[in-house]
Order: sequence, then structure tokens, then C-alpha cells
Amino acid sequence: MSCFHLSPETLCEILSLKIMTMFRCLEQQSESRLQLLQDLQEFFRRKAELQLEYSRGLEKLAERYSAKIRTSREHQHLKKDQNLISTVNCWYLVLEQTRRESRDHATLSDIYNNNVIVRLAHVGEDVIRLFKKSKDIGVQMHEELVKVTNELYTVMKTYHMYHTESLSAESKLKEAEKQEEKHIGKANDISSSLLRYGLDERPQRRSSVKKMEKMKEKRQAKYSENKLKCTKARNDYLLNLAATNALVVKYYIHDVSDMIDCCDLGYHASLARTLRTYLSAEYSLETSRHEGLDLLEGAVDAMDIRGDKLKFMDTHSQIFCPPACFDYQPHMGDEVCQVSAQQPVQTELLMRHHQLQSRLATLKIENEEVRKTLDATMQTLQDMLTVEDFDVSDAFQHSQSTESVKSASSDSYMSKANISKRRANQQETEGFYFTKYKEYLNGSNLIVKLQAKHDLLKQTLGEGRNVFLTDSGQPIPVVVESCVRYINLYGLQQQGIFRVPGSQVEVNDIKNAFERGEDPLVDDQADHDINSAAGVLKLYFRGLESPLFPKERFLDLISITTHQLQQIIVTLQRPVIIVMRYLFAFLNHLSQYSDENMMDPYNLAICFGPTLMPIPDDQDPVSCQAHVNEVIKTIIIHHEAIFPTQRELEGPVYEKCMTGGEEYCPHSEPGALDEVDNGPNTSDEELEQIEAIAKFDYVGRSPRELSFKKGASLLLYLRASEDWWEGRHNGVDGLIPHQYIVVQDM
Repeated sequence: MSCFHLSPETLCEILSLKIMTMFRCLEQQSESRLQLLQDLQEFFRRKAELQLEYSRGLEKLAERYSAKIRTSREHQHLKKDQNLISTVNCWYLVLEQTRRESRDHATLSDIYNNNVIVRLAHVGEDVIRLFKKSKDIGVQMHEELVKVTNELYTVMKTYHMYHTESLSAESKLKEAEKQEEKHIGKANDISSSLLRYGLDERPQRRSSVKKMEKMKEKRQAKYSENKLKCTKARNDYLLNLAATNALVVKYYIHDVSDMIDCCDLGYHASLARTLRTYLSAEYSLETSRHEGLDLLEGAVDAMDIRGDKLKFMDTHSQIFCPPACFDYQPHMGDEVCQVSAQQPVQTELLMRHHQLQSRLATLKIENEEVRKTLDATMQTLQDMLTVEDFDVSDAFQHSQSTESVKSASSDSYMSKANISKRRANQQETEGFYFTKYKEYLNGSNLIVKLQAKHDLLKQTLGEGRNVFLTDSGQPIPVVVESCVRYINLYGLQQQGIFRVPGSQVEVNDIKNAFERGEDPLVDDQADHDINSAAGVLKLYFRGLESPLFPKERFLDLISITTHQLQQIIVTLQRPVIIVMRYLFAFLNHLSQYSDENMMDPYNLAICFGPTLMPIPDDQDPVSCQAHVNEVIKTIIIHHEAIFPTQRELEGPVYEKCMTGGEEYCPHSEPGALDEVDNGPNTSDEELEQIEAIAKFDYVGRSPRELSFKKGASLLLYLRASEDWWEGRHNGVDGLIPHQYIVVQDM
């Protein structure tokens, strides 16, 4: 370091100046940090005020509409029954999300005021305290440097003094030596002269020489003494010089850095913790916001137009429940309340019945075509209404440019021209839909009226049937077969089936339709609630005058083995055994999907036990119910071993038409279609073939159904059911709907 070549006085002054300048730098750094901390405190104080103001605004907004909801009659009903309509649930969640954001922003304001700002104040106090302590240490180190420099200056002065004295003694010694040499030369000259004249001066010469020798010895001793002192002083000076230089180097290379570290002690870590508190609060706010938005998104995804309709009708069941049927009003004592089918009106009724049947077949086909057009229009309308034009994420893409956020209205899709065009198309499609809907309603109303007349005539003429009676003459009652078929098609994976109740309104509608002789579940469309169809099936068995399991055999049934169960069941009436075999085969099939529907044999037994095997009045229901459940579960699991096979007891059996991804085949007498499709010894030539012509275009709705055009020639093998034929078209075998063809030769 160049300053080390300066004099100690100058070096001391320079060091003092540099140290003072260094202290000023550290002080300026501390002041800058304090200013930064003050700005941060002011910023978070203002942000806390804004967060609190925003929180109060959100709270007022949510409270305003919540108060409006609380005063409504609808809310009073929904408060009792939390099974909310899906759209109302979304509205409630929007308000709840607003209240949630209000609480979160209030919390954020509190964290800023009572946490972040307090932390920043503590950091400021630490900065001031650490600077003062570091400065005190710096002053002490400065005093140490001054002390060492002064000592170096003292040693240097001592060295200079001894060195000067040494030089002076050396000069005097050299002068004495010169005088001695000069005196000896002169003495020699005098001695030569005296000898030449015969004189003797020997004593005088000796005295002078001794005197000179003594002076030289004295000066030699003085010189040696001063030179030794000078050597020691120089050594001390050099040692102190090395020590001082080492101390100065240490101060600037190590001590100054350490002193700055002392000033920085905890500053960065404390400020980092404070800012991480801020980050944690902000991230927690976003997490809470996302959680609330996820709930709202789930509610939006769960919007259910059909479910809302059923809940709405259940809420106002007294209003939407069908009124009581009109009763027959006798006139003047005429008590006959049935259509008379006696001669001579029987022939007229038969003709009228056939006319109605033919007219209904045509009307149903025409109305079905209208319904298909209606469905296609509805799908088009739904596509218009469900177009995904809601993503505005591009509007929040930040960039380094001055325009950091794009305008959401800049999207060409949302331009006024596009909006107007889409609105016009939507309204035009709506107009067409309602036109077709009106046409469909008129056609279906006419069909219902004619169907009611047709069914009454059919019943009057001896061809009717009451599906809610076990002695209807059909092996499997229509209500049982239709409900089982519907659940087979659409409800095997329905969670909680037979345990979750359906809509009472829809259950009554389906039941009333069956009682009128209709089959509301016959269409291959999942238009009805699965739980309602399951409820109708349980309602049928619950309404039987005599349960399937005789009450007089109750105690025997709950105390016997599987083999003994079989012995009791074979003693029952044949129609009852056929129905039980059909029902328990279906329940066994349903239990195979327990991973999806959560209904294993035991859960199904809990649902059907009280219905199929009611506990007699003289028995304890608490102690007997577990035994009943165990019996029903056993029959579900071992139904094949308990009930006679079709070969042992002829009659319809349940078939798994939809399992493993197979398509539904119409119910008919068991084995009819299997014989056609899979019989090993049957060929097309051996079957009686019937020609038919297509009256309308038909598009198959499953791989088993054939598609054909109007006027196509078809080959029919056999009548699979009332509505279907098994046949061939263009070399492909499959099912052909009866109402779409004209049979040429029967």
C-alpha cells in the first residue's frame, strides 16, 4: 500500500480521515435502509386500508342480497330442505364466495397492520441498534490504530536519535585516527632529525603516543556503544513497522468487512421473513379464493335441469299433483258405469277398436318423426347455448409493454356483429323449436285421448289387463317387467338404487300410467328418474294383498337352511314362483355391479326385506328384521340353486341383455331369439320367411336394430315381441320395428 511509505504522522492523519469517511458511508447505508423500511410500512399501511375498505364493500354487497333472500318465501322453504335447486345453489355459492372474499381481505388487512408493519418496524430498530454498536467497535478499532501508529512514531524517533549519535561517534573516531596518523608521522620526522644531530627525544615521543592512543580508545568505545544502541533501535523500529502494517492490512481486509457484516446482521433475513409473510398471506388468499371458486365451478357443472324441475314440482306438489279423476255421474237412476260390449253394439265396438288401433299406429309414427325433429332442433339449440365463449384468460396476459392487460372486448368473437348474428340464429331456431313442440303436443294429446279410448275398449272386449294385479294372466306383471327392463338398461350402475327415494310426483305419474294400461317406460330413452322407476317396483310389491312370501310360513323361513328354502318355495303357487325367480335373478344381476351402485346382496336385502317378507304383527320386529334380511340376502346370492330352472318350471326368466356392453334385445319368451341367432341346427332356409315393405325410413338405435329406407324389401323370420320382428335386410340379420313395415304375407 503506497501510503505505508509516508511518515507516521501523515499516515495517521490519512487513516483517521478514511475511517471517518467509512463511518459516514455506513451511516448513509443505515439511513437508506431506514427510508426503505419506512416506505414499506407506509405502503402496507395504505394497502391494509384498501383491503379493509374492499372487504367492507364486499360484505355490504353480500349482505344486501342475502337479506333479500332471507325475506323470501322460497328461502324459508329451502332453509328447511337443503336439497336446493341447482341454479339457486349456484347463486348461494356466489354470495358465499363474496362473503369468503370479504373475510379473506379483512384477514389480509389485519395481517398487514399487525404483522407485516410490526415486523418492518422491528427491522428498523435493529438497523439503528446494530449500526450504533458497529460504530462503537469501529471507533475502538480507530483508537487502537492511532495508538499503534503513535508507538511506531516514537520508536522511529528513538531510532533516528541513536542513529545520529552513532554517526557522530563514528565521525569523531575517524578524526582521532587521522590525528593519530598525523601525530605519528610528525614524531618520526623529529626522531630522524635528533638522531642526525645526536640528540635523544624518546621519552617525549612516548608520552604523546600514549595520549593519542588513549583518546582513540575512548572514542572507539563511544562509537561501539552508540552503534549498538542504533542497531537495537533500528530493530525495534522495523519490528513495530511490520506489526503496524500488518494491523492496518488486517483492518482494511478483514475488520472493515466484519464490521459491515455486523451492521447487516439479520437485516436481510428479517426483511426476507417479513416479505415471505406478505407472500404467504397473498398466496393463502389466492388458495382460499380458488377453493371457493372450485366449489362454485362444481355447482355449475352439477346444474341439472331435470333435477331442478322435479325439485320444483316436489316443492309445489299440491299445485302440480294431478287432480282427482272425473267420476261417472249417473243420470236419473242409470247406475251402469262401464262400456257395454254386449250385442248389438259389440260389433261396432270391435270395428271402432280396430280403427283406433290403426289410427294410433299411424299417429305414433308421425308423432315420432316430429319428436325426432324436435330432438334434433333441441340439440342444435343446446349447441348454440353451450358454445364455449366464456374463456377470457387471454385478457389477463401481462407483458413488458405499456399495455399490460388486453381488452376483453377486443375479441372478434364477442364483436357486436357476431353477437347480433348469433342472437338472430338462436331466436330463429327457438321459433322453429316451439312450432314443432306445439305440433308434437297436439299430436301426443290426440294420441293420449285415442289411446285411452282404445285401452278402455280393449279392456271391455276382454283383452285388457290390470298390471297392478298378480292374477292378470301374464306370467310377469307388466309393471315388474317394464321397471326391471328400464333399470337393466339405464340403472345398473346407479349409486344407491332402491335405497335413494325417487320423486314422489314422478312415482305417482308412472304408477297411474301403468294403472291406465300404459307402459311409460317402454321407450328406449332414459327420460325417467331411475330412482323413481325403482320406487314404482317396490311400491308394486308393497301393495300386494298377499306378499310373495306367505306370512304363515314366516317362522319357518327365518330358521331354515338354503336347501330347506328351496323345499318351501317349490310348494308355492306357480305364478308366484315364476315372479320370484324373475325378481331374484334381477337382484342378483344388480348386486354384481355393487362396486358402482354400492348395493351388494345385503344392502338389497335391507331394501326388499320389509316389502317381500313383512314381519307378522305377533312377532318382534327388532329381533326378526335381521333374520329377514339374511333370508333375502341368501336367496339373492343362491337364487339359481333355490328356484327351479326353466326346464323344470316353464315360464319367462330374467336375461342379462345389457351386461358387458351388449345391446338390449326386446323381452320375449325365453330362448326365442337365442334359437334364431345361435341354434346350431337351424338355417335361414328352414325358417318360414315373410316378406315386408318399409313404410318409413328407420335408423337403428342400437347394433341389434336394422336401418332401412322407405320402400325397402325386408325378410321376416319370426315375431320377437309385440313391437319387433327378427329379420334380414341387405344380408344383415337384426331387429325390425313392426310399426315401420307392411307385412305382405302372414
